[in-house]
Amino acid sequence: QGRMWAYTVGFTVLPHVGSFFGWFINRKEIPVWYEKLKKPSWCPPRRIFPVAWTVLYTGMGYASYLIWNDLGGCSSKAIVPLGLYGAQLALNWAWPLFFFGAHNLKMALIDILCLDGLVIGTMCSWYRINKIATLLMVPYLGWLAMATCLTIRIWKDNPEQKPGKSE
Repeated sequence: QGRMWAYTVGFTVLPHVGSFFGWFINRKEIPVWYEKLKKPSWCPPRRIFPVAWTVLYTGMGYASYLIWNDLGGCSSKAIVPLGLYGAQLALNWAWPLFFFGAHNLKMALIDILCLDGLVIGTMCSWYRINKIATLLMVPYLGWLAMATCLTIRIWKDNPEQKPGKSE
């Protein structure tokens, strides 16, 4: 029982780890470079992003635990559902490095479009295993839809931004 608690916490915290490192690496770019970008009027305020991502990462992390637990841990049945989850998590963690770190809006856009597909694939692979886990991913997919539209709009509205170029 105590061991299961540790697994629950580990899976739930894991998505936050990459997010923290992404924030730490890019924290100086956000108030300087990001603020200078042209953004649409519907862009959420900066203070909303950490709150939203904390909730979303917690939900997706716990959902991944449910899948892992239902499939009996690291079994052959878990390879595809958790592999898709791991791949989407890697792309999620890579997006801020492309966007804020490299100032490469095109790569950030490619990343998030691939991320969208992987999240949908993850959810489809999870649906037969655990519907609650799949439902826990719905807010994440909704937020990604907004983030994808925002990335497209920023990429289109800031053509002067080239990879590696800072103002």
